[in-house]
Amino acid sequence: MNYYDARETRDPAARERDLLARLPDQIAHARAHAPAFAALLKDINSSTITTREALASLPVIRKSELTELQKAARPFGGLAAVKWGAACARVFASPGPIYEPEGARRDYWRLARAFFAAGFRSGDLVHNTFSYHFTPAGSMMETAAHALGCTVFPAGVGQTEMQVAAMLDLRPDAYAGTPSFLRILLDKADEQGVKLDSLKKAFVSGEAFPPSQQEALAARGIQAYQAYATADLGLIAFETPAREGLVLDEDVLLEIVRPGTGDPVAPGEVGEVVVTSFNPDYPLIRFGTGDLSAILPGASPCGRTNMRIKGWLGRADQTTKVKGMFVHPGQVAAVLKRHPDVGRGRLVVDNPDHNDRMTLHCELAAPVEGLAEAIATSIRELTKLRGEVCFCAPGSLANDGKVIDDIRKYE
Repeated sequence: MNYYDARETRDPAARERDLLARLPDQIAHARAHAPAFAALLKDINSSTITTREALASLPVIRKSELTELQKAARPFGGLAAVKWGAACARVFASPGPIYEPEGARRDYWRLARAFFAAGFRSGDLVHNTFSYHFTPAGSMMETAAHALGCTVFPAGVGQTEMQVAAMLDLRPDAYAGTPSFLRILLDKADEQGVKLDSLKKAFVSGEAFPPSQQEALAARGIQAYQAYATADLGLIAFETPAREGLVLDEDVLLEIVRPGTGDPVAPGEVGEVVVTSFNPDYPLIRFGTGDLSAILPGASPCGRTNMRIKGWLGRADQTTKVKGMFVHPGQVAAVLKRHPDVGRGRLVVDNPDHNDRMTLHCELAAPVEGLAEAIATSIRELTKLRGEVCFCAPGSLANDGKVIDDIRKYE
């Protein structure tokens, strides 16, 4: 079997109908069992949220807000629908700190689908080097491997000589961890004059994994695949043997929005990844990951029919400080909304003669007289700072998701 389940190859229109049909119940569930959503969505009739347009009218909760939300309402900021007990098997802490629940359900993080695409199968021994301490990464991998019927060696991080010795003794089929630590283990084995030749497959995450690294591992006989997952959402998208972008998980609804806003961008445009999860324990609705990506057109050559994204393309939070004042992407978006004739815009911050300067580059074919001055006034009103305006041809700004481009240099 080439696919984890039949859902991976279903008609895209049927998948879309199914996801949208699940939305009202999930929103109602979040309102009923997660206090933060009860307050945030109190005026929303969940039965009307049955289209992407209706979903886009709901507020975005961004990962950058979680620390403060959780400080105000321990442990999960009122966003979780579980409490201590049998339904919540574990709780983890990510930097921030941000606390995440792990429900007691099988394959809670839904990573088994990505492991399967990476070639993991029942009966494999998986050498898991993700941390089991505080953060959920180790458990995310272990629960996925167990769901497939694999055995796991919980190696964690560090102690490379002991890890190499264990790998020589146990001869694992597969590796789970960061690509950089796999290279460290292979280099340590080379240094010792031994071969870790039982390893044939790897699941890597947590770092960039460019084609050059994939090819270097393939030259050693290891086929390695990556995935995009977070401690809040679990699996978002995963690499397949086609190696053309990352295919979305079957249980998330993904949007790409303009950074600092909740407004979906045009297909193919880079923006912030916003995900609605159908996890009943942690029902995150329009959760802004803070990561940039873009939707790829068409279907994957591997036969999976779900939407694809390009993978991680940078961070969406481009907030910067100018003359002692914070300037946010949302403020730039607010300026542009006041002037609907303008297309895309980008605020460039530089410092000629060591003086901070803001210039809003606006895509517009034929600006009318007085528009530059009106936009400059909007900049001052919304940011409390002076800004210049520069018009450019439609489509001339780079498609890289940047709303604020800080190019200041300090000598």
